[in-house]
Amino acid sequence: MAKAPPPKDSGPQGAENDPVIIKKYANRRLYNTETSSYITLEHIAQMTREGRHFQVFDARSGEDITRSVLTQIVMEEESGGQTMLPVNFLRQLISMYGDSMQSMVPHYLEASMEAFAENQNKFRDAALKPFEHLARQNMALFEAATAMLTGAKQRAATPEPEPHPEPHPETQPGGASETEIVRVKAELAALQARLDGLTRD
Repeated sequence: MAKAPPPKDSGPQGAENDPVIIKKYANRRLYNTETSSYITLEHIAQMTREGRHFQVFDARSGEDITRSVLTQIVMEEESGGQTMLPVNFLRQLISMYGDSMQSMVPHYLEASMEAFAENQNKFRDAALKPFEHLARQNMALFEAATAMLTGAKQRAATPEPEPHPEPHPETQPGGASETEIVRVKAELAALQARLDGLTRD
């Protein structure tokens, strides 16, 4: 394994592209020199998911043990139910140790994962397209329903023109009904009777 001088416990890490230095002590504790705090394998896994560049060194010998720590994370993920490596793949990988083609395997796997990462967004887009199409259909139906409801409300808010009343069958040419004529005649008769009474007096 590659060796490097033991990194300093504190101080700036240098340029932004410089890796975060993590030191592993004999008691298996991991120390992040960037945050000056102890961390766990889960923290390193999260840093990996975030694309953080880091290196893990043995605190005593200064040996670069990044590979073994990452392998340990993979083993814990696989044993914790987050299986991702097929059994046949693991068998083939193990069978390649000591084979004449062993030196080619790391390059092949690295190139394959880089190609997968480059096409990862395309894979996601392909998986999401049916849902996006369904969402557009639902939105179109929603807009159509909204337009129908809005049009119905506008029609309800606009008063319909009142129909012209047809002449009542009892209405006379002069515009008065027979009932009104009878009432007027009765009032005239009553008034005439009063006048007659005054005259006799």
